Amino acid sequence: MEKISGENQYIFTDAVAETLNFSPLEQRMYLSGGELKQWNGSQQQVYSPVCRIENGIEKPVFLGSVPQLDEAAALDVLHDAQQAWDLGRGEWPVMRVRDRILAVENFLKSFNALREQVVVWMMLEIGKNRADAEFEFDRTSEYISDTIDAVKKLDRECSNLEHESGILAQIRRGPLGVALCMGPYNYPLNESFATLIPALIMGNTVVFKPARYGILLLEPLIEAFRTSFPKGVVNFLYGDGKVVVKAIMETGKVDVLAFIGSSKTAIEIKKLHPRPNRLRSVLGLDAKNPAIILPDAELDSAVSECVNGALAFNGQRCTALKIIFVHETRVEEFLQRFTAKIDALKAGLPWAKDAYITPLPETGKIEFLDALIDDATEKGASIQNKRAGKIANNLMFPAVLYPVNAAMRIYHEEQFGPIVPVCSFTHTDEVLHYITNSNYGQQVSVFGQSPEQLAALIDPLVNQVCRVNINTKCQRGPDVFPFNGRKDSAEGTLSVGDALRVFSIRTMVATRETPENRALFSHILEERMSHFLSDHYLI
Repeated sequence: MEKISGENQYIFTDAVAETLNFSPLEQRMYLSGGELKQWNGSQQQVYSPVCRIENGIEKPVFLGSVPQLDEAAALDVLHDAQQAWDLGRGEWPVMRVRDRILAVENFLKSFNALREQVVVWMMLEIGKNRADAEFEFDRTSEYISDTIDAVKKLDRECSNLEHESGILAQIRRGPLGVALCMGPYNYPLNESFATLIPALIMGNTVVFKPARYGILLLEPLIEAFRTSFPKGVVNFLYGDGKVVVKAIMETGKVDVLAFIGSSKTAIEIKKLHPRPNRLRSVLGLDAKNPAIILPDAELDSAVSECVNGALAFNGQRCTALKIIFVHETRVEEFLQRFTAKIDALKAGLPWAKDAYITPLPETGKIEFLDALIDDATEKGASIQNKRAGKIANNLMFPAVLYPVNAAMRIYHEEQFGPIVPVCSFTHTDEVLHYITNSNYGQQVSVFGQSPEQLAALIDPLVNQVCRVNINTKCQRGPDVFPFNGRKDSAEGTLSVGDALRVFSIRTMVATRETPENRALFSHILEERMSHFLSDHYLI
């Protein structure tokens, strides 16, 4: 597509830098073993998707640099996490639940105080607009708070002793070991913490590998991690994943892999582990979530939900609507309203008022998207909206493609960007065939008013995807709801409650129910001699 314009409103200036209180950050320290360790090796340069003019040429804004750890340093980070785990005997894994909660509460206080710093870095690093960046921060804070409440509830449920068939037992959840947590760039805070916090609060020690984009925004949080948790409980792993992740996975000493990203990468990482049966995997992967617009759909609502569902954060969400099927009797009207609403969206820099479409952080992303568009148009699709095209550098206005068919790449591939493919259908069996044969099975949105027709779709769809949304977009929240997927879309379930179970295992202490053993248990309980075998619960 052709570049539309390169006007100054899309350029980073010194005035913007002053307003945001921004200056480049060279990060030479990384957290490992409870210490901020100095790194004197190579650095990874970090650039913004936003550009500034230097000597008459538009160039990405230099944001700073982070350590590019090598294999030896990666193994040292893993060693620090292992030392804190200490074969399950470390301070953190055997700590009382209430004391682990206190540590997380202390971290939350420090976290909330850093809101503006983190939000600014999020805008600069990944191009997320201010409203969405603030929402992500606040949602993460709420997630941590909800996790604390969920742990208290879980602890209360486990505080009683079980009596069954002459056996006296207490069943609680215990940690798994060393967890490698790897978050995505599109939600570098919320998605990362959705694995990191439950892994920690359940007693695991963590090696945290930030995404390639969205690294410096974590720098303000490092000191909060260092002061809130015992040494070695939280450790940061920077560098090329093909080097540092490979090094630690090949040791076989990672017990849990929590990864949110592509299914291809997840497979490659899992294959590195020499003892796959001892590796617990928690994966949030690809998706190609469809929307289905039925003949009786209320179009005002359907259009609004589809615009937001397809293009929030430029479509860079696993839960985004990535293909829309419209009944042939409504497709012309739908496209007219849909494209008009999209063309009315405001494009701009992340801190600009009401900016909805913002720069894309991935290098080469627009070239990838252009290739998808070229493939579709060569095979019969047309760009339906007037403003589609590259605006400036990494800023691309959305393109709506119609009619899209199975011969086109965009029909099958996850675009993860501002392209919206639209197909027409005659019978719902055509859409069910698409969903059934897809490699992905996360969510679907269905828009219609007929109870009979909706019910007829719900029953087969729930056996193909894990969330069927009626007259609303696909989404993750609320975070207390299960977030998972079928096929290549996920492994394990993430939500506030489910994540606590994913990062732990049911463990029990049992004895034959004799007077002597009851007295033994009673003594341990009354004197509070064990952190695990305890009838004390949190309120």
